[in-house]
Amino acid sequence: MDSITWIDGSWIEGNPPLLGPMTHSTWLGSLVFDGARRINGKFPDLDLHCERLLKSAKSMGLKSQKSAKEIFDLCIEGSSKFDTQDDLYIKPMIWAEDGLGIIAPDPNSSCFALCIFKAPLPNGGMSACLSNYIRPMKNAAPTDAKAASLYANTGRAAREAANKGYDNCVICDHEGFVAEFTVANLFMVKKGNVFTPEPTGTFLTGITRYRVIKLLTANKVKVIESKIKPEELFEADEIFCTGNYVKVRNITKYEDKAFQVGPIFKLAHKLYWDWMKST
Repeated sequence: MDSITWIDGSWIEGNPPLLGPMTHSTWLGSLVFDGARRINGKFPDLDLHCERLLKSAKSMGLKSQKSAKEIFDLCIEGSSKFDTQDDLYIKPMIWAEDGLGIIAPDPNSSCFALCIFKAPLPNGGMSACLSNYIRPMKNAAPTDAKAASLYANTGRAAREAANKGYDNCVICDHEGFVAEFTVANLFMVKKGNVFTPEPTGTFLTGITRYRVIKLLTANKVKVIESKIKPEELFEADEIFCTGNYVKVRNITKYEDKAFQVGPIFKLAHKLYWDWMKST
């Protein structure tokens, strides 16, 4: 079994149909989701991912049928159906079936599903270029939600990077400052200090980002949230990223500059894995 989905009280293997042609989310993009992990039998920050799903739903005008605790319990239940050694991606979703009028989602028609599938952690580092696409302002898109509609532009940026021969790309905000990678938060190391883009409402400040900042700070590594210009990345000693899918991953190349695996990345990676093992 590679994947399983909970819908309407039942677990179904494979990829069951959930949305119809008249479903609001199919044609007007009101679906939100979150992504958690099971790695080596551990569920790092699963409770925070379940809570964030409800926050995303509220931001999109949806209403969850389930509490964060109920979603958490379903995640554990569904994961137990896989082999214990399988690394998993855990994806709870909420969407609107109907609309209020045409455009706005009807919160009373909100639906819930939970999909869990095998997803090994990516190995090694990744290369990145600077994207021509940008993150939207918070008054132009639901940037405070993990909304499926945001990923259309992310997909364009990812395709642009792939066409240039890179694994990923750095995306800036509307003011030209670095926001993040396509689906991961960015960290830059310079002279022993760690810098990460300050929250401006244009990107999600990820749960893994939060955890790594907390772990580094507790180990007396200074982490500074600041506005970072793309050209400053060429002056970095190290660049790495954090995200639920990749956890903590180093950048091997930015544009034409190569990076070695540095001591701060090694520390961040070790601290995160040691913390996860202890949970």
